[in-house]
Amino acid sequence: MPFRSSPDSATDVRPHSAASTTSTRSDRPEQSRLVRLLIFGALVAIGPLTIDMYLAAFPTVVTDLATTEATVQLTLTATLVGLATGQLAIGAVSDALGRRLPLIVSLSAYVVISALIALSSSIEALLALRFLQGLTAAAGMVLSQAMVRDLYSGSVMATFISRLFLIVGVAPIIAPTLGAQFLHFGTWRSIFWGLAVFGLLLVVVASLLVRETLPPRRRTTLRPSTMLGTYGVLVRDRRYVGLVLTACTAMGSLFAYISSATFIFQDLYGMSTQQYALVFAAGAGALTITSQINGFLVQRWHPAAIMRTALPVALAVALGLLAAALLDLGVGFIVAGVVLVMGVVGFVMPNSPVIALADHGERAGAAAALLGASSFTFGALVSPISGFFDASSAVPMAGVMVGCALTSVVVFFTLARPGDILRTMPWNEDESTTPAPAATRG
Repeated sequence: MPFRSSPDSATDVRPHSAASTTSTRSDRPEQSRLVRLLIFGALVAIGPLTIDMYLAAFPTVVTDLATTEATVQLTLTATLVGLATGQLAIGAVSDALGRRLPLIVSLSAYVVISALIALSSSIEALLALRFLQGLTAAAGMVLSQAMVRDLYSGSVMATFISRLFLIVGVAPIIAPTLGAQFLHFGTWRSIFWGLAVFGLLLVVVASLLVRETLPPRRRTTLRPSTMLGTYGVLVRDRRYVGLVLTACTAMGSLFAYISSATFIFQDLYGMSTQQYALVFAAGAGALTITSQINGFLVQRWHPAAIMRTALPVALAVALGLLAAALLDLGVGFIVAGVVLVMGVVGFVMPNSPVIALADHGERAGAAAALLGASSFTFGALVSPISGFFDASSAVPMAGVMVGCALTSVVVFFTLARPGDILRTMPWNEDESTTPAPAATRG
């Protein structure tokens, strides 16, 4: 089926009504925005916490359930598959039923499943339950983005999503440390009791503070044909596909780093655990800091203009990292290259969803779902690639990053076409105010 250009890009970034904008302004929007940021940030965090908190527990799970390391690693794969599948299903359902009900139901199921994992006694049960845990955790990740699109547009939405990436950057750093603390005071099962408690807190917060952001007049029908049709519209949208692929390849650079870092810095360069932790934190910190800088930049410049500059810079930095690895210039150049690559990625990852969701406000749940599911799937596929090559060099990791950066440049300029985006998507802050009544009591 041929690609089509984005149908509602020229109109969908504007406020839904002047009356709603006026109402929101009189309701102290800055305070409401802060409350929403905290709530949506907690919802986004459920994904990284679900993935990363129990990584340190792999050896104890192997012993306790009398299984193998490879089988326990499959539970991580099951979780990632659940997250991808859950985003696709829950995103489309939320376009028909609204955001609040699927959020509360999914989080409630998450609590029960987490408790069942803590009580499980076989690796087969753990595999199945981890898939279901990922499936339900997906609600927090996809619906938070969909609700942001329901509530905001333009530079306000772009700034909000950039702020959410603070959580995306910090949560994976904190999660393994939290998991280690649970292991210090208890067993691997205590980690899942902790996740159950966190899920229960989110259920309470969602029930008391989150209001519906998608009014009935903007909902679709709950039919499989309608849901498939919605995804059909998305995959035929050339610009949307280009933005999804740009986001995927940016995520690929991140996953290439995450999957290779411990082997390169500890095994190859002989860093201690503490030194490795500092290097890892530096990379994550660079991504976090630049995503926050991006939150200020989008208030003045169009996200497409920022990406048009950032992507070639990312390719140049990745090529520099590859050169440093090929010439064996030492760990200092490798660390500097990785930190710079992660820093530039921080300008790409928030802006891709901003433009993609702005084009598809009427199907924000499905659009956020396909974007998130594709990124997770691509990241999971990229992760093992560098492991297929010689582990005694940083060249494979740098090579994967170059490949991802080059692909990002190609798909962004040929499919997303920043020139078209700048012409058809208005970016006037006066027209990009909060478009809907408050969704949280704050």
